Amino acid sequence: MEVRRSARRRSTVTAYREGDTLVVLIPAGMSRAEERHWVAEMERKLQRTETRRASPSRESDGALLARCAQLSARYLDRSVLPASVRWVPPMRTRWASCTPADTTIRVSERLRDVPAWVLDYVLVHELAHLREAGHNARFWELVRRYPKTERAIGYLEGLSAAAGWGISELDTDD
Repeated sequence: MEVRRSARRRSTVTAYREGDTLVVLIPAGMSRAEERHWVAEMERKLQRTETRRASPSRESDGALLARCAQLSARYLDRSVLPASVRWVPPMRTRWASCTPADTTIRVSERLRDVPAWVLDYVLVHELAHLREAGHNARFWELVRRYPKTERAIGYLEGLSAAAGWGISELDTDD
């Protein structure tokens, strides 16, 4: 755990994870007793949030494949199912990719810690590519069946910008 005091921060307390470290941002003028209280409080809040948003799909490639089956049934009329879905080392310019010819999907390990609804969007996006290879109107009609599409796109754009990764797109292989 790391506590960072800020002279600019007046009353707000914020917490987030940086790798395995819990970082708590507090006002510089806060007493040690207040610091202990807020560190414990923020740790509890963050733990609840992480538990709520944890996705079993993170556990294995098999869990990703099972999640794809659920998403296909719910949003794509069971019309597509990949032959395989697997976690891969971080891609330089993509969150995920698929190869429609052999119906395989690869998901960047950078997505292991995103909220479940963001990972679900990425999977729906790639599943839609198994029916429509390009980013045409038919493709987007399929993807937008997932109700959090726009929100997830915004989340991914923000994540990429904040981390300086330059990732702007999910894409297919030729």
